[in-house]
Amino acid sequence: MGDQAEGENKSWRVPDGVAALRLDGFLRQCLPHLSRQEVERAIAEHWFRVNGRAARKGERVSGGDQVDFVGPAQLLASAPPPAPQLEIAIVYEDQALLAVDKPAGLPTHGFSGRDGATLANFLAAQRPEILNIGANRWEPGLVHRLDIETSGVVLIAKTQAAFDTLRQQFRQREVKKLYLALVWGEPLERGTIELALAHDRGDRRRMVAVRDPERSTDRRVWRAVSHYRVVASGHGTSLLEVEMETGVTHQIRVHLSSNGYPIVGDTLYGADYPERFGLARHFLHARSLTLRHPVSGLPLTVSAELAPELREVLQRIKMPI
Repeated sequence: MGDQAEGENKSWRVPDGVAALRLDGFLRQCLPHLSRQEVERAIAEHWFRVNGRAARKGERVSGGDQVDFVGPAQLLASAPPPAPQLEIAIVYEDQALLAVDKPAGLPTHGFSGRDGATLANFLAAQRPEILNIGANRWEPGLVHRLDIETSGVVLIAKTQAAFDTLRQQFRQREVKKLYLALVWGEPLERGTIELALAHDRGDRRRMVAVRDPERSTDRRVWRAVSHYRVVASGHGTSLLEVEMETGVTHQIRVHLSSNGYPIVGDTLYGADYPERFGLARHFLHARSLTLRHPVSGLPLTVSAELAPELREVLQRIKMPI
């Protein structure tokens, strides 16, 4: 796809014979490691030029056209840049897998080289051999994700064989995933919530419960099942242990909120409860994962202690744990 210069300026020439090809499609061929969303974002930020002028959204290119990149070099990085300054606790490690305690406020991964403070950037610095493991170079070895505000256990494969085995366990729902959540209200001692979920038509950041999925034919709907038990109650709140049977985006948060028990500090699904007990995040913590070890086949449980800021809240409201 043409010649490329070194450094921050790169150039591509559209091959002769190409007619009316969308610019974003051409750039995806030149930069296959970038998602379409990242390419479109870079075009909108005017980091690309076509024949010397700023490229426009939806623009088309033809044979002989020259496309130049004139933006920051990190945007074109082909893997997460290392972030040695990040400090993340490793709670388990062997030759096949690694488990860390992700702090709240840290994304699990980014989408291009412009994202420099994620768990993936930590792995690039501390375990660079993992960078080629997995299905997506921006998610090195990551077999699952946590929301940015959710703390707790994240599992990382150190070999491709381990990655494939662990992903299969997640897909077949063989992994037991336990969370701790502090919610408003006092639900029954135990319960199961089975509510399908879909993206909110008006706000893609949100998921919504779909109570009659058979009638929701104009969008994708995911089956979602959560089980919970009450660990303790007090101060108008309850501490729940929640097991995710399925693994849908925002599943626990939507399920609990839809049943009248929003998570403390959850501004997206619990805005009617302004009291946050000093938290700058929601009170949801991935406590443990139980799985079959990808090499030995033996049961393995990896866990992370409750984050200090969450423990402080429980002490503040005198909640026994």
